[in-house]
Amino acid sequence: MSEFSLRFVFRGFFFSLVPFPACKDLVATARDRKLNTFVQISVVHPAEQTLTRYSSTEIVEGTRDPLFLTGVTFPPEYPIYEETKIKLTVYDLLFLFAGMGLKMKRLKLQELMMMSSFLSLFPLGDLVKSKEQQLTLTLRTSDGGKTVGTIDVSFVKMGEIEKGEVDHITTDVQGQKCALVCECTAPEGISGKDSLPLLNAVLKNPICKLYRFPTSDNKWLHIREQMSESTLSFHVPKELINLNIKEDMRRNQDLKELGELAPHWDNMRKNVIAHCEQMLNMYQDTLADLGKHTGSSFKSSCSKGEKTLEFVPINLHLQRMHVHSPRLKDALYDVITVGAPAAHYQGFKNGGLRKLLSKFEAERRNTGYQCIYYSPENTAKAKEVLSNINHLQPLISSHADQLLNSASLHSTDSLKNSLKMLSEKTELFVHAFKDQLVRSALLALYTARPGCVLKKPTIPRNSVEGCGDQQGQDHPAQIKRQNSIPHHSEYDEEEWDRVWTNVGKSLNCIIAMVDRLLEKDNSSSGIKESENDPSSADRMVSHTSGDWYEQLYPLIITLKDCMGEVVTRAKQSMTFVLLQELACGLPQRLMLTLRRDIVFSQALAGLVCGFIIKLHTSLRDQGFLQQLHTVGLIVQYEGLLSTYSEEIGMLEDMAVGISDLQKVTFKIIEAKSNDFLPVITGRREHYVIEVKLPAKMFELLPQEIKEGKQLHVYPVLFNVGINEQQTLAERFGDTTLQESVNQENFELLKEYYKLFTEKMPPDCLPHFQEQNDLKGLLENLHQNIQAKKRKNVEIMWVAATICRKLNGIRFTCCKSAKDRTSMSVTLEQCSILRDEHQLHKDFFIRALDCMRREGCRIENVLKNIKCRKYAFNMIQLMAFPKYYRPPEGTYGKTDT
Repeated sequence: MSEFSLRFVFRGFFFSLVPFPACKDLVATARDRKLNTFVQISVVHPAEQTLTRYSSTEIVEGTRDPLFLTGVTFPPEYPIYEETKIKLTVYDLLFLFAGMGLKMKRLKLQELMMMSSFLSLFPLGDLVKSKEQQLTLTLRTSDGGKTVGTIDVSFVKMGEIEKGEVDHITTDVQGQKCALVCECTAPEGISGKDSLPLLNAVLKNPICKLYRFPTSDNKWLHIREQMSESTLSFHVPKELINLNIKEDMRRNQDLKELGELAPHWDNMRKNVIAHCEQMLNMYQDTLADLGKHTGSSFKSSCSKGEKTLEFVPINLHLQRMHVHSPRLKDALYDVITVGAPAAHYQGFKNGGLRKLLSKFEAERRNTGYQCIYYSPENTAKAKEVLSNINHLQPLISSHADQLLNSASLHSTDSLKNSLKMLSEKTELFVHAFKDQLVRSALLALYTARPGCVLKKPTIPRNSVEGCGDQQGQDHPAQIKRQNSIPHHSEYDEEEWDRVWTNVGKSLNCIIAMVDRLLEKDNSSSGIKESENDPSSADRMVSHTSGDWYEQLYPLIITLKDCMGEVVTRAKQSMTFVLLQELACGLPQRLMLTLRRDIVFSQALAGLVCGFIIKLHTSLRDQGFLQQLHTVGLIVQYEGLLSTYSEEIGMLEDMAVGISDLQKVTFKIIEAKSNDFLPVITGRREHYVIEVKLPAKMFELLPQEIKEGKQLHVYPVLFNVGINEQQTLAERFGDTTLQESVNQENFELLKEYYKLFTEKMPPDCLPHFQEQNDLKGLLENLHQNIQAKKRKNVEIMWVAATICRKLNGIRFTCCKSAKDRTSMSVTLEQCSILRDEHQLHKDFFIRALDCMRREGCRIENVLKNIKCRKYAFNMIQLMAFPKYYRPPEGTYGKTDT
């Protein structure tokens, strides 16, 4: 079967002998009772002739002419054929009143005391082959007896919906045209078959729901709501843990190679290494456990406290709304829903990262004589220097070898290119050590040696003399050697400057020699070669090539020796700084690093998913692509956590985890195989995410992105607690954490907007949005944050609107992304339909209830806890803002 939609249109039905026009006389069991109906769709499979209950609509109460807003979708893999029969059953339900009649209790089908049903059965092939692709079917009572009405079934494709029909569709609630839309479609088809491999690599197990809502001008909106898991829930944590293991193994090895230390420092080192090895084993065990995981590609809310899954984000999904409206271009609205990044297994007894890091840093300043205090900025600098060493040293060696190879081949162009690459990397290398930290750390390390003397330097220190007097010489630059550092009283603090500047001097010697060789080559090229003795010409070329190699070789060796000397000293001194960082807070430092890794891993998995989806949907938007490489993307997180009890710690974790995403950049590369999963490189201070695109998609990118420009993201978090615990926090507790987080992130958002306006032309925004809109929205957001109003959800509404207008990536988070998140994303979807697509105002609440009762989010609840109930009770909901309350019958006590 091809992709298709079914629409069921009720023309009215009646009971017994009462005709449709006499609506006041339509009663089921009591004369004055109106009908409460829903449609159940069942499939009769042709091979087995078995009946499968497939789906149902929402319940429409109190009318004989029900307008059903929800629909049915068949996924691509569902076995449906032309000979498949579809059974439609229209049920009329009886509701019983509880207590004093103030609340109505919705009963399960098997508990209904009275229920009427009307049936219709048809082969799907009849619809597909019909001339107008529409059938009018008769509804009969369940015993097959009396005719009770008709139902129209039509064949509809999303995006191609009756262009001629929209003018005469009515939105009258009591009218005779009532719609139920069904669609069978691939999970993604926006950019054609070329993009499917990428999406199939990232998204899994889509769930689709369809709706048809009236507009304020009597047209129809067709909505497809989709929710998909992401394979990145497990892929990103495994990539990240693997990098953590490699980084920690390298650090542990550096500590072991630190050289001989005085007893105090040596005992400190042994203690640190023992703790680090223990932590490393834990990371390795976690990676092994994740490697064994099979089955679902998301972590359910019930698993948030499992140790083996603590790096995995909770309940990560893409929530998408595809809107087809009669007047506007089709639109997509995406939100990534995920549980707040937090270390649930570690617990929140002592707070979250924001509090723990602040407390730890304050205590570390008062550690006394046991270790040397280095600020967080200095330890970060030390890690950066070590990273530069590990990155640049092999590159410089490789380019130096390539230069020698070019010399042996006597290739002028290759020699020039090799020298250019060598010069660039060596200059970066030299620049990395222009920092007072290295010099002071060398002195600190010197004092930690036994007797303050470095007795056995690994590599002799070289001092390269000037190259200016070596014109015409065929021997290497002269070097001075020392066998030990002088005694402390004679320690020359300027010696380090001479050591690292030797690298630059060595490079200058190489540049001067290459210039001289090329100059000689140019002058000799004018000499006429012997035409009578070809062998003499061969000997000349061979002799010249040998001269090039022989003259450059000793200079290259000197460069490598000097670089090796710098690397040895710098690596040991920076490792000594890291030793102080680790020793000053064992084991708290390692536990904090673990907690931060866990939270960051959860946050990063969501970010990578959001980035790839945003890139895919906006690939043909030139303004977006320009924004992507010129400014970067805003990533806006909506938090729904309270500032009470354990959720304070969760918010403290989340705030740090999202802030840490600033150290992430993206790079887009062309996929060379069918593996489209992203690759992560880097270290804790800076990660690069390589996103692979199929060749045809990669060709659409601007040249800057194709050439590997790193793309930045700007994460911001706005949090507003909405539950009953937030009520307690506002009345008896403390909300300063939420206020501080919102104010800090507003400043970050303002900085991004300033950068955006400075670098981007106004016309890069979507056509219906203007810069003035954004200025007003930013001011509105600022006023709401300053107002300190209780449960001021307008902060979240305005922040989300700003994010969409800035082409950003939207996230919504609560503790498990299941209940409060579902209320928020459905409200956001209906608000977008109202504000951007003219949803009829009388249908706003009905649309909201439809999405919450029958849409993707109740399916999310089912996936997580095996029950179709949001985890709220009536007392809790009394504290919720009005539009964040689910409809009756969809909530109750559950195990989350």
